Order: sequence, then C-alpha cells, then structure tokens
Amino acid sequence: MVFSLLSWTIIVRKWLTFRQIDRQSQAFIDYFRKRSRLSEVSAAGDLYRRTPLSGLFAAAYQELNAQIQSLKNKEGGTSSNPGPLVLGERNILGIQRALQRAATAELSILEKSMSWLATTGSVTPFIGLLGTVAGIISAFEGLGFEKTASIQAVAPGIADALFTTAAGLFAAIPAVIAYNQFLTRIKNIGAEMDDFSSEFLNLVERSFS
Repeated sequence: MVFSLLSWTIIVRKWLTFRQIDRQSQAFIDYFRKRSRLSEVSAAGDLYRRTPLSGLFAAAYQELNAQIQSLKNKEGGTSSNPGPLVLGERNILGIQRALQRAATAELSILEKSMSWLATTGSVTPFIGLLGTVAGIISAFEGLGFEKTASIQAVAPGIADALFTTAAGLFAAIPAVIAYNQFLTRIKNIGAEMDDFSSEFLNLVERSFS
C-alpha cells in the first residue's frame, strides 16, 4: 500500500508536469521565432517557466551576454572605434556548453522520482510473492493441527495468501506503465531541447558572424 500510494502520487504529479510542458513548449517556440530581439524573449521568460526550453534559453542568453561583454572589453582596450561584434569559434563553443549544462540540469529535474516508479515496478511483485509464500506456509502449518485434511480447511488461508500477490501486481503494473510512458516523454523533451539548442546557435551565428 505504501509503494502504491507513493507511486500514484508521483504518477499524477508527473502527468500534470508533462501536460504543462507540452502546452508551454510549443507556445515558447512560437514566441521565440516571432520576436526579432532576444531581450524580448528573455523578458517573457516567467510566462513560460514550466517548459525546460525557457531554462535553456535563459542559460544561453546569459552566456551570450557574457561573451559579448568580454569581447567589448577586449576591443575597448585595443581600439577607440571598434567595429561590429563578431563571435569566434570559442565564443560559440562557450554558448554551446552553457546549453548542454542547462539541458542536463533540466533532464535531471524531469527524471526526479522516476527511480521510485522503476523500484515499485520491480520490487512489489516480489514483496507480494513473499507474502503469498509466507501465507501458504502458515496455512499448511495450521492444516497439520487438523484431524481431517480437506480443501475447505486450507482454501481460506491460501486465498488470503494470494491476496498479497494481487496487491503487489496492483502496485507494480501502473508503475511500470507510467515509467515507460514518462521515459518516452522525457526522451522526446530531450530531442526538443536538442533542436532548440541547434536553432539558438544558428541564430547566434547568423547574427554575430
């Protein structure tokens, strides 16, 4: 019962989380593509805080500003009239690393509590089986004290013992189904983050090259 209650709590919370992500991710992508300035997207970050893409953008935008400021400081110290800013390969790699770190952090948040679902799916059937074996042993031990052996004497004890196996499967089956479904959705979100990272880097290269 403890495994079942906790796993169902996780399932409901994860389902609501992924539902919000699905809604906000596409809205954020549309907003990102329609805006001509990255600062406008950054200002609207709180509106899309439920999607991991917003976290990726915030990390990449912060790193982009840091790279630009670093170039300005260098050019300001060597030239009184610096030309247009051009990001080099090292600058682009810095932004790429920032995107990778943010993606790893976002995936870690999404994978939180997934191990509990996997544990529930793999352990609870064995816990139920253990209870069944113990119950059957107890039933047959009780049967040894009876003067006459009959199915009526042993059946109630075996039925009670089998209930633990059913309870274990009741906890395990939803947990396994939910784990597989959520794992697929996490992989899809990871692919979306990879696509967004590539799109952001392409935008930076077009704008600062």
